[in-house]
Formats: sequence, C-alpha cells, structure tokens
Amino acid sequence: MASSDALLPISAREEDPLLSDVSRSDRNAETHRSRRPVKGLLAVSFGLLFIAFYVALIATHDGSRRSNDPKLESNETSTSTSRAHLAGVSEKSNGQLLKLSGVRNAVAFAWNNSVLSWQRTAFHFQPEQNWMNDPNGPLFYKGWYHFFYQYNPNAAVWGDIVWGHAVSKDLIHWVHLPIAMVADQWYDANGVWTGSATFLDDGSIVMLYTGSTDKSVQVQNLAYPEDLNDPLLVKWVKYSGNPVLVPPPDILPKDFRDPTTAWKTSAGKWRITIGSKINKTGISLVYDTTDFKTYEKHDTLLHKVPNTGMWECVDFYPVSKTAVNGLDTSVNGPNVKHIVKASMDDTRFDHYAVGTYFDSNGTWIPDDPTIDVGMSASLRYDYGKFYASKTFYDQNKGRRILWSWIGESDSEAADVQKGWSSLQGIPRTVVLDTKTGKNLVQWPVEEIESLRLSSKQFDMEVGPGSVVPVDVDTATQLDIEAEFEIKKEFLDKILGDASVAAEAEEFSCQKSGGSTVRGALGPFGFSVLADKSLSEQTPVYFYVAKGKDSKLKTFFCTDTSRSTFANDVVKPIYGSSVPVLRGEKLTMRILVDHSIVEGFAQGGRTCITSRVYPTKAIYGAAKLFVFNNAIDATVTASFKVWQMNSAFIHPYSEEVVRAISST
Repeated sequence: MASSDALLPISAREEDPLLSDVSRSDRNAETHRSRRPVKGLLAVSFGLLFIAFYVALIATHDGSRRSNDPKLESNETSTSTSRAHLAGVSEKSNGQLLKLSGVRNAVAFAWNNSVLSWQRTAFHFQPEQNWMNDPNGPLFYKGWYHFFYQYNPNAAVWGDIVWGHAVSKDLIHWVHLPIAMVADQWYDANGVWTGSATFLDDGSIVMLYTGSTDKSVQVQNLAYPEDLNDPLLVKWVKYSGNPVLVPPPDILPKDFRDPTTAWKTSAGKWRITIGSKINKTGISLVYDTTDFKTYEKHDTLLHKVPNTGMWECVDFYPVSKTAVNGLDTSVNGPNVKHIVKASMDDTRFDHYAVGTYFDSNGTWIPDDPTIDVGMSASLRYDYGKFYASKTFYDQNKGRRILWSWIGESDSEAADVQKGWSSLQGIPRTVVLDTKTGKNLVQWPVEEIESLRLSSKQFDMEVGPGSVVPVDVDTATQLDIEAEFEIKKEFLDKILGDASVAAEAEEFSCQKSGGSTVRGALGPFGFSVLADKSLSEQTPVYFYVAKGKDSKLKTFFCTDTSRSTFANDVVKPIYGSSVPVLRGEKLTMRILVDHSIVEGFAQGGRTCITSRVYPTKAIYGAAKLFVFNNAIDATVTASFKVWQMNSAFIHPYSEEVVRAISST
C-alpha cells in the first residue's frame, strides 16, 4: 500500500545498525535484531516480546469502525489533517508540489462539466466513479484475467479502502464485479490494503494482504476464494486466524506492508518479502512458510539501501538473460537475473535494479551498486506519473505483466467535482533487455492493438525550427509509432565542431527548460493534445546531446509545462536518458487517451507517463504536430498514427459476463 506518512516517530536507538558495513561473506551472520554473544538470552526475549505484542494486538481491538456515510466522508476530507497521512497510506500527494510551484494558494481553475467529462479515459482501466489507487493481486484463472485494486466506494478521495475487482478476457475490455473484500474485521478495520496472489502447487490460490487494524497497526492477513470452481472468483474468505504476521519488535507499527507474491525455495518452502524501513534505511524483510498461516522470519534481509526511506509495494521476480518470455516467480538458475523493485514513499517513484539472488539465505545483491534500488541514479520503471506498481506471471501467454497506479496531477477539488480520481496504466510486458543486459524493457500488451482503427503513414523531413501539423483529424485517442533519424552529415559536422558545446554530462529533461530550449541536435518529436494555435500542447521528444568525449547521449522527455491553462495542476518536465546502440534509429511509441499520455522510447528502455488536463485542446480541437527545434540538424521522421477505439468497461451483470464469455 503506497504511503505518504512523513510524521511517524523516529526510533529511539542512537544509531542505525543497518548503516554499519557488513562484508558479503558475513551475510548469513548479519542481523540488526540480535547480538551473537547473548544469542540465547535475546532469542528468548525476542520471542516473548513478539508473543506479548501479538497478544496485546488481539486483546486491545475494540471492533471500532469508521462511518461509511458519504456526508461524513465529505466533511472529513475538507479538514486540514489528511486521514491518509494519519494512517500511513497512499493518497493524492500533489499538495506539496503545488505549494512548491507557487500555485497552491491560487484561485482554483473554473472547471466546467464539459472539460471534466472529456478527461475520462477511453481505453485505460478505471472504476465507474470514486477513488482508486494501488493494483492488488492480479492473476489469470480459468480463462479470465483478474484485477483487484484499492478503492474507496464512497468518495473521489482516499478513505474507506476496500478491494475493487474486475475481470477481462484480454486485459482491455473489463467487467466490474462486486467488491472482493471489505473492511469488516478488527485486523483490517482501517482498510483492506495492498496484497498479492500466489498459486499453490495444487492450483489453488492464496491472497496475502496488509490490513490496518482498529489501532492503525499494519498486519498481514490471509484470504482465499470461497469457490475455486467459480472462474470469476467473486467471493473471498478471510482466514479465521488472521493476522498471520504482525510487525517485528524493531519495526514501527505503520512501517510493515505490501506482501509480495510468494516464490518456492530450493528447500520446498514458500518465501515472501515485505517492505519496511529502520530509520532512513529502506529494507525488505524475508519470511518463509509452508502453509501461509505460520511463518519463519529470516535474520537477514532480502536487501537494504541506506537513506532511501520507507519501501512500499516491494516486488521481486526473475527475468531471463537470454529469452524474451516471462518467468514464473519461482524460477531460478544460471540464465536468470532477479529484479528488486520498491516504491519510494519519500519520493513517490518506483525504482528497480537488476541483480543476483541467493536462495540459500534469501538475500539479493545488485549487479551495479552505484544504481542500487532507490539511489538518485538508479533505474525507474517510468520517469513520469507512475507508482505502487505490481507484476504478475501470466501463465496464459508466458509473460510477465506490469500494472501501475497512475494518480492525478490536478487538484483534489477538481477530482471531487468530476467524481473520480486515478486510473491504471495500460498493462505492460516486462523483460530484461537482452541487448544491454543492464535494464528492463516494457511494452504495452499486444491486446491493445485490437483497438486500432484507421491509420495513416507519414514520411517527412523536418527542418530546424519546424512545426508541422499532422492530418489525423481529432487527436484525443491515438497510438503513434515513429522512427527518427538525424542525417549523418549533421552528426559529423556537430561532432567535429569544437565550437559546439558539450552538454551531455549536465543535461537533464527536468532542468533543461523544456521543449522550447533549442540545442544543436534537438529537441524533436511530437506535440500531442495540442490546440490549433499551440497555446496548449504536450511535447514528447528526443534530445541528443554531445558529450565531452565527442560521443552522443540521447534523452527522452515529456514537457507538460504548457499542457493546460489551468493553474491548479502540477506541470513538470519528465524524462531521462535512454540507451541507443550502434546502428539503431531513434524510436518512440505514444499512447494518447484523453488525460493520459504514455511514451515508450527505444522499444521501452525508457518510459514516461503523464497526466494532462487541457482546457482548449479537447474533443475535436485536439490536434497532433511533429516538430524539430534543433538549431542545426534536419530530422527524417517516419511514423504511423492509428485512431483508437474505446474499450468496453461494463458494470457487473450476469448478461454481460455471459456475452464476454462467448466471444
């Protein structure tokens, strides 16, 4: 469950034992919870403390419930103290950004129903109304893809969190089902939070999820389908012995959440990891189990990185070094690398690293420690609006699929006015980049192409300083695939010209000033969701920079600074560098769906998701342009643009389910 609680008490310990250097050979002995000279005494004390905590947790619950009255919900969300902050969970987190940008205290934009209605997406998953956040327990079962998600059934703001549930045959067209789990027990009275599904050897399913107790303690709970013969898995049963895990003695009660999908160890046990922190060190705790009811906690951690803060929504999975297919979570071997991903509560970014997993003691180390999980230079799934992501292995097509919560960038007041908040990104396949071996590549699932309607092919030269309208009629729902090439004569001239400044080492999308700042070799790309006069536009573009070594470095960026006239919207410039190998053209794909733009560079090596809220470039006024703001270089652009159909996302009914089942 994504969290934004920055007000938790600091540990009373004088030093963080996790910050001490521990050699790799001592990993089995490493522990911040015991001291070897008094191992026996502290082991007994540890056990007694754990039992006492568990007994107290059960004994003190009072069955209190928060009202589900929408009127009360409305009153509570108008107060200055956020319920989510008090609970230690994710919510809309644009307030600080708006404050820093100087617009928080500005008069709110006068949104009208026509503009707000246009913001509703056409082929991205979202509930019919109200608030949604983290993806939960995605899986494929008996011909259906199941998607669960954090959901407030009462309002368009965070609160009263339960598990929404929808099913699909193709990950594109969805049917909403009844709520899967509600907050009806003392151990999840303050919310049924994020969790993961695991298929057992006999084909049955278990779901581990975080519950916030009536005392706001984060605990792990077990649930399972009531009827495995039901392909829709409509009814879920909570284990009578919940909670199955409570915070260890050295973990704060609001720092213990989001259990992963379990994987098999070489000893035949099931293993999970759970995100947490100690002081400022982000950690992933490790537990083994045979029945998902009782657990053995490891003294060692799966991984830790100092100064990264709370790790939420930790994910752990294998990727093939040689093939482009996905792997079941339990796969291991010589041709396998493992990914550790964590959602950073302090920054609201999802970071990952490629590394090596040691089954014997449940630890993992990164291939490159300089880009470890959560470090400033580490890799991210997405350099835009993208958080609390979760993968699952799709045994139906042998692929690993990535879901992610795409929050809003507008004001909470606008969400309340329109009656909904947040959506999910298009599901992506995720594999190791076999060409570089150092990063993942992500790509929209192939099923999205079923929505493609009419298309147009374009081939053109775009000279320096050019902006060219692209004749695609309305540009509200598009799929764009493009190749760009800078003519060799311009590259040779610039690389050989000492007067052209080297800027690759200093350049960043965020600090560059956006798509209007002209360089020798960029920026160039597309302006999407633009009005005819370009007074509103969202450029998605490449910027090629010369390095001090006279080599080129390519950046992929999205500039939302001119995406809307609205003043109560966060409008950053997103992006990062993207690896481009010798002989490769520059390629990008852009999915445009009303208020969301998803960009993929070089086959998905670098991805950027943006939320944009035009006030003029909407409906038939939304246009597409290709541009080249380079000073010296002509760019050849070859691209195809598809108009996209809308997905069918239906409310639940037996008739709809039967109709989809027959297709």
